[in-house]
Amino acid sequence: MAESWLLRGVLPYGEGAPVDVRLADGRVAELAPGLAPGSSRVLEAAGQVLLPGLVDLHTHLREPGREDAETVETGTRAAAAGGFTAVHAMANTDPVADNAGVVEQVWRLGREAGHCDVAPVGAVTIGLRGEALSELGTMADSAARVRVFSDDGLCVSDASLMRRALEYVKAFDGVIAQHAQEPRLTVGAQMNEGVVSSRLGLTGWPSVAEEAVIARDCLLAAHVRSRLHVCHVSTRGSVDILRLAKARGIDVTAEVTPHHLLLTDEAACGYDATFKVNPPLRTQDDVDAVREGLADGTLDVVATDHAPHTSQDKETEWGAALPGMTGLETALAVVAETMVLPGRLTWRQVADRMSARPAVIGRLEGHGRPLAVGEPANLALVDTGAAWTVDPAASVSRSRNTPFAGRRLPVRVTATFLRGARTHGEG
Repeated sequence: MAESWLLRGVLPYGEGAPVDVRLADGRVAELAPGLAPGSSRVLEAAGQVLLPGLVDLHTHLREPGREDAETVETGTRAAAAGGFTAVHAMANTDPVADNAGVVEQVWRLGREAGHCDVAPVGAVTIGLRGEALSELGTMADSAARVRVFSDDGLCVSDASLMRRALEYVKAFDGVIAQHAQEPRLTVGAQMNEGVVSSRLGLTGWPSVAEEAVIARDCLLAAHVRSRLHVCHVSTRGSVDILRLAKARGIDVTAEVTPHHLLLTDEAACGYDATFKVNPPLRTQDDVDAVREGLADGTLDVVATDHAPHTSQDKETEWGAALPGMTGLETALAVVAETMVLPGRLTWRQVADRMSARPAVIGRLEGHGRPLAVGEPANLALVDTGAAWTVDPAASVSRSRNTPFAGRRLPVRVTATFLRGARTHGEG
């Protein structure tokens, strides 16, 4: 049983007057000003913002198979450092998480680590090959209770197969999370197709390759009346399509990553493969569009797409480098810089986009709950006056491929609690 804590002087959702919050028996036991410490450990947190624990719909933990880049232990420790109390672990491991055995392994590793809850994502197709459906039903019925399925890293490009997957998951209220990339339009693609790619002489990844798949899949989801989730939206056209689909009542949700909220394809000008990612960094117009989409709810959630890689896989020439960036430890701070400080989102809305909605989409119980007495004590404390400079060497992730190295970020997570037990923080 977790010890009792008293969080003194916090601001729930960054609103109103400071209150004290007592955590006991894994839940929020009291929430009022001037609480007596009693037997509780006291954490002085005057003026810090209290949020529900964050939930990530899109994390690569690499285990099994690439433990040199990340493990469930190190990845969930990084998640806790970023304020996350639950993450969804993507299926592109080795072996692929396309059966009950592998998803249960990942789930158990998460329970053993204890830093945050791990909800495995099952592969849509066997071996991520896009040829035949995986054991979706057995993964859903397993101890891991898989509800999100994705071939992320690869697109389910076969329309007939995608339709069957959408139909199949209806039986257990699942969702297909699509990596929207038409493969025939992105052969050899290295970065966003545009002025910068032409100047650098790198093969372009056109926006339409993302937008065409999103449009197709929205229509398929409407046709079979199923749930669709779109991973890492990166273009203005994609936001426009999703806005139209939602207006038509299609059951589609979508995510945006912190790096697509902040960075543009200009970051590639030095051929630093740290900035190689899939989908690629886009133009400033696209950045503006995804910010607008997140603000108005067209884009439902922020998901990190935390993609750790070894130095050998990133510190090489651009064409040979693997795409991906780490993001768990910096996500909330980037959202604060791009969305909160400019007034696009309030902290309560951040809690909606980074906790409540992803928990609902992933069908996670006990996460994304409001800050109220009796609710599970899955919480994150944020010091809005603690600007910090990102130092890859100080990361608790096993990998160091952050695109924000040396960048000054405006807020920092000071403590994270999972069912009342502190998983991150000191003092």
